[in-house]
Amino acid sequence: MNGYQQGAPSHDTHSKVLGYLLWIFGFTGSHRFYYGKPITGTIWFFTLGLLGIGWLIDLFLIPSMDREADMRFESGGVDYNLAWILLTFLGIFGVHRLYQGKWISALIYLFTGGLFLLGVLYDFWTLNSQISQVNAERRRV
Repeated sequence: MNGYQQGAPSHDTHSKVLGYLLWIFGFTGSHRFYYGKPITGTIWFFTLGLLGIGWLIDLFLIPSMDREADMRFESGGVDYNLAWILLTFLGIFGVHRLYQGKWISALIYLFTGGLFLLGVLYDFWTLNSQISQVNAERRRV
């Protein structure tokens, strides 16, 4: 068995490689946000990865976090990896929202610095759900 529930579709929404690259900066919680764990991502951010201990433990937990994210989120035309890279490096310009087809909020982010950075923080908490919803809606059409 490959770790998925019997009868459930197997799809790879998240990447272990990107997860480990983000883990390098994991004391900021970036890998936890990526895998859809915003509460612990925020805790890691404010405690520097639980003073490095949680960060080190996560080295071994990434494969299970990856499997869980793959089962939890909808695959589709919008790629999670690309969206996370766009959010991480160009979030204040709204490029990740443009990629999802959210033109109005992308323009708002562009002219307000990611809605004064609060929008970027919101997207770190919700990007996986946003993409999953967009992919589900496109699948129904």
